[in-house]
Amino acid sequence: MTPDDVVGRIESGMTVGIGGWGSRRKPMALVRALLRSDVTDLTVVSYGGPDIGLLAAAGKLRKVVAPFATLDSVPLEPHFTAARQRGAFELVELDEAMFMWGLTAGAQRLPFMPVRAGLGSDVMKVNPWLRTVSSPYEDGEELVAAKALRLDAALVHLNRADPYGNGQYLGPDPYFDDLFCEAADHAYVCCEQIVDTADLLKEHGPQTLLVKRIFVDGVVQTPNGAHFTSCVPDHDRDEAFQRAYVAAARDPEAWPAFAARFLAGDEAAYQAAVAAFHQEQSVTKGRHA
Repeated sequence: MTPDDVVGRIESGMTVGIGGWGSRRKPMALVRALLRSDVTDLTVVSYGGPDIGLLAAAGKLRKVVAPFATLDSVPLEPHFTAARQRGAFELVELDEAMFMWGLTAGAQRLPFMPVRAGLGSDVMKVNPWLRTVSSPYEDGEELVAAKALRLDAALVHLNRADPYGNGQYLGPDPYFDDLFCEAADHAYVCCEQIVDTADLLKEHGPQTLLVKRIFVDGVVQTPNGAHFTSCVPDHDRDEAFQRAYVAAARDPEAWPAFAARFLAGDEAAYQAAVAAFHQEQSVTKGRHA
């Protein structure tokens, strides 16, 4: 599939899970395709990063379910911060472990999973709909019932995939992309490279096969498609571009020009604009040297 093919299957009002973590291995090519679409009124479930920020800036969000929205080297995603401060969408803020168990419950088709996370914290106060359950065994322990996070669609980015939907990560952390896919009615994997199935295990062990084809509806080959987030070992986070993004996002007068340069065209136009940006950076550094 292409990024636009995937977005063509997403409808306004859907609940969409976006994999990755902060500014790491986000399916940004699919997020950019969402920005170009007419889709709106989304509920996004995410360990949030620039995916949430860009969708917030474009007015695509009705609700966000997340434990955070960060760019890692920049603590708070600037578009998320601004949108949240003006009340642009509803926020359900969960503890990271509670979020994980919600995805697990969704993947297992259970109504909830018991977890200790959240007890004694303000997570319970800001989410008054949360409920607790008592262990039916002799300990009788009170636990939080982490409600299932069920998704209409999931979007994830991996290092490799085969044409059938088996997805492989090669970096230091799987994050929870498998749970996003399993908790969704439909899941789409974009990857740095599509390879033959036999090639998935030529250099790496079976533990790297994170996403199974039975849970995947479509595969998209998008080299550098996680940009500007990292997709180790294929590429690190583009810190120079992220700094430029943050500066523009914090300046209402600068953002329209940034969006026009990098986000108005298709994915090929975006990648070309990024290459031109780095060429300009190299020239500037050379002059200063």
